[in-house]
Amino acid sequence: MKNRNLLILIVVFFSIIAKVNGQQWGLYTLYATKNGSVAYLCDTNGTNYKTWTFSSTKKTAYSTYLIPGDTIVRTYKPAANTTWNTGPCHGAIQKVAWDGTVVWDWTYYQAGTYCPHHDICPLPNGNVLMICYDAKTSTEAVQAGLSSNAAIYSEKIIEVKPTGATTGTIVWEWKLWDHLCQNFDAAKSNYVTSIVNNPQLMNINYAGTGTLPDRYHMNGIDYNESLDQIVVSMHFMNSAFIIDHSTTTAEASSHTGGNSGKGGDFLYRWGNPASYGATGSTIFNVIHDAHWISSDNPNFPNYLCGFNNNNATMPASQFSKVDIWNPPYDGYNYTITPGLAYTPSTYDYEFVSAFKSTNEGNSQQLPNGNMLVNNSFGSVYEVNASGTQLWTKATNSSHAYRYTKCYVRGPQVTAGSSLTTVTAGTPITLSSNATSVTETSPSYTYSWSSIPAGFTSSSQNPTDAPTMTTTYLVTITDNTVGCSDTASVTVNVGVGINEEINSANLVLYPNPTTGIINISDVNSVGDFELNVFNAYGKLVLNLKNSKTVDLSNFSNGIYYLSIQIENERAINKKIILIK
Repeated sequence: MKNRNLLILIVVFFSIIAKVNGQQWGLYTLYATKNGSVAYLCDTNGTNYKTWTFSSTKKTAYSTYLIPGDTIVRTYKPAANTTWNTGPCHGAIQKVAWDGTVVWDWTYYQAGTYCPHHDICPLPNGNVLMICYDAKTSTEAVQAGLSSNAAIYSEKIIEVKPTGATTGTIVWEWKLWDHLCQNFDAAKSNYVTSIVNNPQLMNINYAGTGTLPDRYHMNGIDYNESLDQIVVSMHFMNSAFIIDHSTTTAEASSHTGGNSGKGGDFLYRWGNPASYGATGSTIFNVIHDAHWISSDNPNFPNYLCGFNNNNATMPASQFSKVDIWNPPYDGYNYTITPGLAYTPSTYDYEFVSAFKSTNEGNSQQLPNGNMLVNNSFGSVYEVNASGTQLWTKATNSSHAYRYTKCYVRGPQVTAGSSLTTVTAGTPITLSSNATSVTETSPSYTYSWSSIPAGFTSSSQNPTDAPTMTTTYLVTITDNTVGCSDTASVTVNVGVGINEEINSANLVLYPNPTTGIINISDVNSVGDFELNVFNAYGKLVLNLKNSKTVDLSNFSNGIYYLSIQIENERAINKKIILIK
């Protein structure tokens, strides 16, 4: 009897494990029919929760995203945009609100000169990154060191800030043309004696799998907020490239500046060592959708990923794959041995699909270890960590993305203060507000906390009298859907002379860190207390008079170090942990 009961318990246990491992993640999947006028948000039962219908003259060209605030960001091709048919060029972008109102509609296109194409990337600040063809004449190309007398489509990346219903300002720009090299003609521009010793530059004479003028063909773009870096995929280079976004536009056109100190040069490239004269395996045969995997992924936190359309390796060469690899992080840079290829030598994980998407397509690595894989012009699939299919939906979409219920239907929260710079003890009134555009009758509760800790309140607009610089955080929960959002506001308390010196000289390094943080300039400040908070304002570590902080046991992400030096206000520093 005991053995039978044990057997029953074992069967039940493994049945539970199987159900957990087979559990779908999130609730809503967004996709927009390519060359169509409709975008859908369907649930995991396949039922449409929300449908957007666009003008029939502004059909979706490639990417469609849902950003916080329940706004669609999409590309389309204007009816007048008929000259550039490669790319695919689109030349126009829209933001469309939940109720279908077009809140931004911006066109950027000049026939034969420049044209946005393929992917876009909405940024946390409301701006949008766009990749664009940047056409060069044969005269310009030959002077740049091209070995053929031919025109060439170079590439550029622009960051656009919406300024009105139909206007936008380019606030940052990076051009591939500023980061070329060649060893063909010493009398021409961009000459170097060794290609392999200049992996930070693009060899203008490496043909890849393209034909002139379309030699590079960017198609995917993603942004890492913690690193302030951009990754792009290039079809004909069969590679992913990382660029520093912390630069100014002037620095982006040079080889110095920015967090990495390398200006707009490539910080890292991967997938085809031959493109910079190094030896090693070519991983990609048509790459799309280069992106970072989020830090909360249990299997591949902060790894890079690319969609391998026509992989050339055996077996199953007829199937598209998703390749994932861990780049050699070194703060804001990436390690490389001169003359050799960037590591790793191959992928850390490869998912073999059951389809072949010869062009386009994407994947999304989900926080529970599942993956969304989109067969462009076919269907989107959710699979678990072992590759078992859990869900599918016919889409005919270039990209598809999964979102949680709270991402779609949760409140959007803002926080403020009646004063943001005060003397110690001055009363202030904090304020908060929540918007839930998808919900008809939201019911809110409020929870305030602070960095440094000590202040709490359940009021919407509480009061306080801070004696030191304090960051106030408010979490507002919509109880009708069980979803929350957090916002913060910092109130600065008057700075003394000594404090200005300490704050200016205080250095925390390395940052980003793999675990250990060193603190400089603390020998002469007397006693101090150091508190570490996670991104949600929760205190995770408290130290006194320590010159080092060990975050090795914490998860990757953003942390805040608050250093309180006796009678002075706290000095707050942001730390990025990438292990």
